[in-house]
Amino acid sequence: MFIFVLQAVWLYISELAGKDLDALLVLKFLWLYSPKIMPLVLPLSILVTSLMVFGNFAEKYEFAAMKSTGISLQRAMRSLMVFIFLLAIVAFYFANNVIPYSEYKWQNLRRNIQQFSPSMVIAEGQFTEVGDINIKVAEKYGDNDEFLKEVIIHKKDPEQRAGNYTVMVSETGELTSEEGSNTLSLILRDGNYYDEIQSTDFKKQRRKPFAKSYFEELTINIDLTELNKQDLDKDNEYSNQNMFKVNELLVEIDSLGDSYGKDLIAFHDNMYYRSGISKFNTSVVKKVEAPKNIGNITSIYPEKRQAEIIQMSLNNVRGSIQSIEGKKKEFQRKTKRINKYEIALHEKFALGVACIILFFVGAPLGAIIRKGGMGLPMVIAIVLFLTYHFIGIFAKNSAEDGTISPFIATWISTIIMLPLGIWLTYRATTDQGVFDIDSFTQRIGRIFGKKKIVAIETEEAPILLTQQEKATLSTKSEHQLKDIVKNYRQYNYSEDMKRGALRELKAKGYTEEQLKFSGDFENITYTNASNALHSFSSNSKKALSFYIISILALAGMIYFNNVKMELSDVLKTTSDILQVGSILLFYTFVIRALIAHSKFKKIIGKEQDVSVWILFLVLGPAIYIFLHFSVKKNLKEELAVVN
Repeated sequence: MFIFVLQAVWLYISELAGKDLDALLVLKFLWLYSPKIMPLVLPLSILVTSLMVFGNFAEKYEFAAMKSTGISLQRAMRSLMVFIFLLAIVAFYFANNVIPYSEYKWQNLRRNIQQFSPSMVIAEGQFTEVGDINIKVAEKYGDNDEFLKEVIIHKKDPEQRAGNYTVMVSETGELTSEEGSNTLSLILRDGNYYDEIQSTDFKKQRRKPFAKSYFEELTINIDLTELNKQDLDKDNEYSNQNMFKVNELLVEIDSLGDSYGKDLIAFHDNMYYRSGISKFNTSVVKKVEAPKNIGNITSIYPEKRQAEIIQMSLNNVRGSIQSIEGKKKEFQRKTKRINKYEIALHEKFALGVACIILFFVGAPLGAIIRKGGMGLPMVIAIVLFLTYHFIGIFAKNSAEDGTISPFIATWISTIIMLPLGIWLTYRATTDQGVFDIDSFTQRIGRIFGKKKIVAIETEEAPILLTQQEKATLSTKSEHQLKDIVKNYRQYNYSEDMKRGALRELKAKGYTEEQLKFSGDFENITYTNASNALHSFSSNSKKALSFYIISILALAGMIYFNNVKMELSDVLKTTSDILQVGSILLFYTFVIRALIAHSKFKKIIGKEQDVSVWILFLVLGPAIYIFLHFSVKKNLKEELAVVN
């Protein structure tokens, strides 16, 4: 709240500064402004705090302690879930009652402040309106800035037509006023007075006559009675879509919709009668068989009438086009106004739902990343919220001009976050990470791939393996087989793959006693290096996926930027967001892959090559596909030497 209120200070500092306002009035201005930023503050606060709290729980092994006593993640979240649902109801009440009232009071206070004490706002280097004059000064000085240099004044004359016909220029000036007086005296010294003469004779007026006079001292008295009567608590007749409750918005939308429909019907009837079609009465006009090969329709009229008919037709078409263009802008303004009211209606409900969904995004994500405090959780929360907020902003801007439905525009960011919240809750409940590309590709392969299953009979249940898995086991060394037994879950292998590896080890002469302690390996270096290689491969695959997505998003951005279609702006904006997000995730997984690469080199006793970091970080966005496969191949060759 402090951050967003501070932003308001910077936004409206020009309206508050230099008007001799007391501190209580400024605080009142900010107090009335603060409720309107609650739709931004509340969802972001819930996202940040849920990430921090559940991140702290996971980081300090509180969840491990809970699970050891039989408490699931859902049960741990139960009390907070009840609180969030109650908070969502309060948020709807706040959006429906408090925000409209504060918006009305804030807009009125803002308008009243704009008219408050204008005699204090004579700024240097720009024209300022004070009473019936516009004054510009080059410099102000003195204890109270009462002395002026290079004064230029344009004086209005309500008896003459609009314009500045009286100009006064002086070297110096001084502002004086008695305490409690409503009169401000402006004393000008050493200046000239120019007055343009208005003549009814056109010939004389073309010569632009004017009168010029010189003065040593000239006093101008400005009456501030009306200006100083400004009531800061005065309620003006001012309204917009943010000042209405739900029931009032429904009435306004119906009223605006009916008015808009009547205008469309009236315009339709006007264009219909204007076209002249209504003059043709089919019951009166006799049906005459048209001559064959008529050619030009005007040829049936005399030559003198042909030109008149064509000119009348052109004038009629031009008038119709002009009328349509004028009405088009008017209807666009009315459509935009109706859409704004519909957006304001849905926003009142979307605030509470957003609080619930962002909680189910932040809480499980904090449990997954296992990091609390103000560091990483704050960064993740801001990235997620900016994504949520920008999608909503772009969608609402598109909805105002009718590109998309106001309903979809208001709810699209929430709808996008809903599956993310469900997915993260599922991942956190099942103790899985955020991303698992290998598991995903394996599932796709099981769905679309035609793999023949081979059953290996054993004393216990048969081992079910694919031909590829069976061939893989036959080519593995003892250390690699032991690695599969120990880390088969990490490699996303099945239980049958582990049993197959145990069977191969048993065939190589290992006893049952040795196999029970499958974690006791002779070549620890190979196992650790293999784990580091797997970490590099996994993160590099994820980076490769986001690299491809960023290329597709860039192509979409270029394409929609050059193609004119109904949703081109929305699709271009979506491509921009997708490209930025994919690039950020690409570099995140590239850095994680490089860390695993360094760890691999350290385990096998080789020095880390700095050029690899430079290649990945600098040339990665251009040739990452080649880097991924070439570096991965080199690491596998080095691992084979270790084995």
